[in-house]
Amino acid sequence: MTRCGVVGHPIAHSLSPALHRAAFAALGLDWTFEAVDVPDGGLPGFVAGLDETWRGLAVTMPLKAAAVAIATPDPACRRLGVGNTLLLGGSGPRVFNTDVSGFVHALAYRRIDELADVVVLGAGATARAALMALGNLGAGAVTAQVRDADSQRVAGWLRLADDLGLPTRVELLGTPHVADLVISTLPRGAADAYAETLVDGAGAVMDVSYDPWPTALTATAAAANLPVATGLDLLAGQAVQQIDLLAGDTVDMPLLLEAGQAELARRAASAMA
Repeated sequence: MTRCGVVGHPIAHSLSPALHRAAFAALGLDWTFEAVDVPDGGLPGFVAGLDETWRGLAVTMPLKAAAVAIATPDPACRRLGVGNTLLLGGSGPRVFNTDVSGFVHALAYRRIDELADVVVLGAGATARAALMALGNLGAGAVTAQVRDADSQRVAGWLRLADDLGLPTRVELLGTPHVADLVISTLPRGAADAYAETLVDGAGAVMDVSYDPWPTALTATAAAANLPVATGLDLLAGQAVQQIDLLAGDTVDMPLLLEAGQAELARRAASAMA
């Protein structure tokens, strides 16, 4: 038996099991994928206790920085300081950051390719993954809109932008800005008060949230007939590379999106029952 899973805290909400199980079935793999609640500080001990049946782990908050500390990092992890995929076995665990490729896949899937001027809401780990993806895609300039321009997160954003050679600036959240794309990496509801202002100058919108959906930002964008990329697109997009790393084979975005949508529908129906 080959085992995989997703770890984090909390973890019951994760859609990763639904996506990976669908992928394994499509690839003809009799593998398991489970969600395991591992609290902050618990990742080293958990990984040390795994046996040889474990192939790898998807890693979510609050364990992404800890994953880099216990494994050999890929270039994206070294730059970002966080990872979301642990590949086990061999000479020791290796850690990868597939969120970067997830943004690339999500934007490509929704055919959002005008990136001369992009606004990213937030400057945390997900925002920095977006920044790296935008650099890989040849974006012209990327602005971070934040609540605190003097935070350590902003300092990290500026260092990464400089490392990537990507022009950037920092604005306060909700500042009117004409941009080809607005990407929100903020927690649920944090951008709601600024939705109309942000969408008014946007050519397209992406929000990394996917439940509940739509967010105020994406609902406003959809009402304005703008292209919209979703958090489920990002989750499926990052899973494309994740599954390739774990299984050595690829699946298409639509398969993963369908699995995620079906699981969300199942949860909604169960909540109403």
